[in-house]
Amino acid sequence: MANGKRDYYEVLGVNRNASETEIKKAYRKLALQYHPDKNPGDKQAEEKFKEASEAYAVLSDPQKRAQYDQFGHAGMGGGGFSEGFGGFGGSPFEDIFGDIFGDIFGGGGARRGRGRRGDDLRYNLTISFEEAAFGVETKIQVPRSQECGACRGSGARAGTQPETCGTCRGAGQVRYQQGFFSLTRPCPDCNGEGRVVRDPCPECRGSGRVREQRTLSVRIPAGVETGSRLKLSAEGEAGSHGGPPGDLYVVITVKEHAIFQREGRDVICEVPVSFVQAALGYELEVPTLEGKVKLKIPAGTQSGKILRLSGKGIPSLQGYGRGDQLVVVRVETPTRLTPRQRELLEEFARESGEEVHPLGKGFFDKVKELFG
Repeated sequence: MANGKRDYYEVLGVNRNASETEIKKAYRKLALQYHPDKNPGDKQAEEKFKEASEAYAVLSDPQKRAQYDQFGHAGMGGGGFSEGFGGFGGSPFEDIFGDIFGDIFGGGGARRGRGRRGDDLRYNLTISFEEAAFGVETKIQVPRSQECGACRGSGARAGTQPETCGTCRGAGQVRYQQGFFSLTRPCPDCNGEGRVVRDPCPECRGSGRVREQRTLSVRIPAGVETGSRLKLSAEGEAGSHGGPPGDLYVVITVKEHAIFQREGRDVICEVPVSFVQAALGYELEVPTLEGKVKLKIPAGTQSGKILRLSGKGIPSLQGYGRGDQLVVVRVETPTRLTPRQRELLEEFARESGEEVHPLGKGFFDKVKELFG
């Protein structure tokens, strides 16, 4: 819960794995129950209607839903429902409100001869750090519904055709009178299809669709990161009775790397050096995404110092520019000394005085000023 908002799945009464159809059905039920035109002057019903509409606006949009699943209400920019409640054209409400207003006012009703769009699908793809940085083309196998080739999606045995439903006369809906309201409901005899298959296709058993595994080639662009989503249009579930197919959303997860970390377009790599190398300066080879390069460690380098390798980071997802590699120097203190090494270090300490420890001297001078 954020800013007093309830979880969107809780609002609609569905689980987090609910399909697009289940989400739409749950919202439609709530919208019919709490619509202001059915509850004039009822502020509580109006608030519930707005709450359900806000939840549906996010969960019916695959991109917004994925963002909400990952970040919750914070991922919605704090506002959640940003579509603008005044107009529904071009929004996820366009189809469902046509149904709801038709039910409330007895209008609209028929979707004669119009197939249903197939559901969208999600495919979770895990790739390596290097593949995310430079892009890769890979193949994925997606189980999905396809239009039945035997009946070409009609659901009827080859050589026959579905018949117009005698109950709804092809409208797909029947009308009921309830008090002042004329309500429409899907036809119980044809399940809202407007037609009845008397002789079903033996391949798809009258559904017009068959289940099969499809192999797709997916091009992952350079610069993607965990949570990036690729949309493959018309690669989702097949539509019913000639309806358009849904889309496929490939959601990327990038594996952690053994030595590299990512921060935006920059790559961070921690490199250990000895205190002698840090004190005297040294040239060493450091790993990058494209192999090893030589890097000069300046004399007197302190642990934690960041050295920059320009243009050795992650390419921009938009196709221009590239980040840097940030090399974080970690100075190692020896843990096992020979007697000779200890003797040399003790001699070094006697010769050093405080002049070679500027950071330590400055720190303790400040402590003395503060605490005496």
